[in-house]
Amino acid sequence: MGFFSDTPKPNDIDNWVCVMEATTDLEVEMAKNYLSNLKIPSNILSKRDSAYSLTVGEMALVYLYVPVDYKEKAIKALKELEEENPDFNPENDSGE
Repeated sequence: MGFFSDTPKPNDIDNWVCVMEATTDLEVEMAKNYLSNLKIPSNILSKRDSAYSLTVGEMALVYLYVPVDYKEKAIKALKELEEENPDFNPENDSGE
């Protein structure tokens, strides 16, 4: 096993599941607010490397987590958000 994997992976957090990852805070914050309006709890985990002030690429990934019980509802809501707003285009939906 090497030190670096091919791609970074979201953390495994008990009873929470990652439903979205992106390289910008803006996309994840918008998704979090959208889910909040639908009464779906969520939390953001940022892996931004502040030592290098990176805001793009693998060292700046931001993840959106929801409780396991809300996974399907959150994935459906985020897909609807993307369909209704073509400018909203998360780079990777981890829920697939």
